[in-house]
Amino acid sequence: MTELELQKQRDHEEDLQRLRGFRPIDDTFMRVLFWDNLPLAEYVLRIITNKPDLHLTEKSQTQKDLVRLVGARGLCLDYHGIDDGNQHYDLEVQRASSGARPERARYHAGALDVENLDAGQEFEKLPTTYIIFITENDIWKGGKAIYPINKTVGGTNFDGTETFFNDRQHILYVNASYKGEGPLADLLHDFLCSDPDEMKSELMAEKARYLKSDPKGVKTMCAEMEKMREDVEQRTTLKAIKNIMEGLRYTAQQAMDLLKIPLADQPKYMAKL
Repeated sequence: MTELELQKQRDHEEDLQRLRGFRPIDDTFMRVLFWDNLPLAEYVLRIITNKPDLHLTEKSQTQKDLVRLVGARGLCLDYHGIDDGNQHYDLEVQRASSGARPERARYHAGALDVENLDAGQEFEKLPTTYIIFITENDIWKGGKAIYPINKTVGGTNFDGTETFFNDRQHILYVNASYKGEGPLADLLHDFLCSDPDEMKSELMAEKARYLKSDPKGVKTMCAEMEKMREDVEQRTTLKAIKNIMEGLRYTAQQAMDLLKIPLADQPKYMAKL
C-alpha cells in the first residue's frame, strides 16, 4: 500500500470517528441533514419563527451561494429557505460565538437583499427576510431561547410604547444551550445531540440515524467530509501561492513550481488567482 493510500485510509478512519460525534449544530452535518429535506427544514423554521403554517417551496436549498456583487466577499448560506409567500430565510449554525457577530448578521441581511432585487425594481419589492443564527452558547447572556433584534425609531411615544422601524428585515439569535420545556426547548436539545436515539424529534433523528448508521448515509457523509478537506487544502495552498508571489515577487507559475504543485492541479489554482 502506497503512502497516499495509507493517508486516505487514515483520513477515512478519522472521518468515521468525527461522524459519530457530529451534531446538527455542526455545519457540515447540518447541511447534509437538510439536503432535499423540506419537512425537516419546515419543522425547524416553524418552531423558531412561531409560524405553524409555514410552507417552503422547492427553491429552498442548502449551501446557497450569494455572488451577485462582483469583487465583494461571497457568502455560502447554510440553508436558504423560501416560503410560499416569497419570504426568505437564512438559517445558519454557529458553534463559535465569533461567527455570529452583529456585523456578520448585517452582511448576510444586506447580501440577501441585493440577491433579491433586480435592476429597475422598486424597493418595496424586497422580500421579507429572516436571518437566523443558531449558536451553541448564549452569546447575549440573557438566558433566553431566542433574541429578536428589533429596530425602533428613536425615543418612546407619549404612552411609553416604541415605534418599530418596519423594514421587514428580521434577525434572530437562537440560543441552543437554552434549557426549558416545550417544542422550542426540544428542538434546541436536538441541535446539541450526537446520538439520534436521544433526539426528541423523529424527523431529526431519522435523518441523523441514516447518516450515521446506514451504509449509504455514511458514504454520503464521508464524501462530504472529503470534499470539505480538499476545500481547506486548496485554500491553504492558494494562500501560500499568494504569499510567495507577494513576498518574493514571483509569478504564479514560479510560486507553484516552488511549492511543487503537480501540473495537473495548477490550472485550478491559476483560475482562482
